[in-house]
Amino acid sequence: MTSVTLALLALLSAAPAARPPAEEVLRTQCRTWAADPKNPWALAHGIAAEGRAFKARDGRRAADVIVSDFLRREGPDLRFDAFAADGTPVEPHPNLLVKTLLLAGYPASQSFRASGGPITLGALVEDLKRDFRRDAALSPHGAWTLDALSHALPAGATFTNGAAERIRFDGVMDEALALLEREHAELMAGMKAGLPQVPKRKQGIYAHPCGGLHLFQAVASHARHPAVRKAWGPRLDAQVDVLVYRLGSESRQYDAALTSAPPAYRLPVLVQMVKFYGHFLETLGRYREETGWTPTPEQARAVEQARALLDGAVRRLDASGAFRDMESVKTAQYQLYLDLIGDACHAAHGLSYWRNHLGG
Repeated sequence: MTSVTLALLALLSAAPAARPPAEEVLRTQCRTWAADPKNPWALAHGIAAEGRAFKARDGRRAADVIVSDFLRREGPDLRFDAFAADGTPVEPHPNLLVKTLLLAGYPASQSFRASGGPITLGALVEDLKRDFRRDAALSPHGAWTLDALSHALPAGATFTNGAAERIRFDGVMDEALALLEREHAELMAGMKAGLPQVPKRKQGIYAHPCGGLHLFQAVASHARHPAVRKAWGPRLDAQVDVLVYRLGSESRQYDAALTSAPPAYRLPVLVQMVKFYGHFLETLGRYREETGWTPTPEQARAVEQARALLDGAVRRLDASGAFRDMESVKTAQYQLYLDLIGDACHAAHGLSYWRNHLGG
């Protein structure tokens, strides 16, 4: 571990008992700022962290707001825009909203009010299947589509898309695993060579949103089907090892950036740390919960390290005042404002998976 990492861990162990836990700080941030009824992307992140009971600030259930206020009908097609006219994100990653509703546990029969009449979640899934294109699903923004269909379809499912192509979904997910392997190739090589880190240059997995961790989640989640897990075997195990290696590789680079960056540039670094550590915990938490995966002692230590590093980053962010001055951040750096919402929700969700595990 680097000196900055050790300092963060020491700070954590010496923290006063009265300090709110990182998860509490993150949940407060998520509940407060993800509840905006004019921001469906934020509402979806609130649902991810808080579940189906999460409500918008106007008192409506967040899922109802998403569908009733933002779903559009174009003839037989159902659409969420990528962004609203004022730039507010609606569904910047295709099928993020449907994926969120499915993972929250809504059944296909769940009906929502929408313009033009009620609509079921099942109808939204059928629309997704009609629009399915293999090249889009296997692109950097395709992870949410893969995750949604993996949860909506039974093992071994096939369907026909709007172009009359017969899609064998297990075959698509085999390709998704192969994509993850290709995008992780440089990290795999660094791990095998014993390199302390592989620099991030927007290459491979780093060309994907959120560092490709949503792709990892979609692939790993599909392994909850016993036949898939058996077929993939050590190939998926190797990708878990790469993810654990990434923790050490990236933490070293964040430590170096914090040490060298001028004060004005430290806030984006801290937000990036919350993004990665939170998504890391969420990814392995989902994998454990959905597949029954049991971490090795080394992997369990990596989870504990990620929790400690996330706690340190959250404390620094809280001390910076960013969480308390969101309106100013929104005006000055809108993307950073969105990151402070979405990443807080993902990180709170990630921590929740490990609350009662590994001594948490």
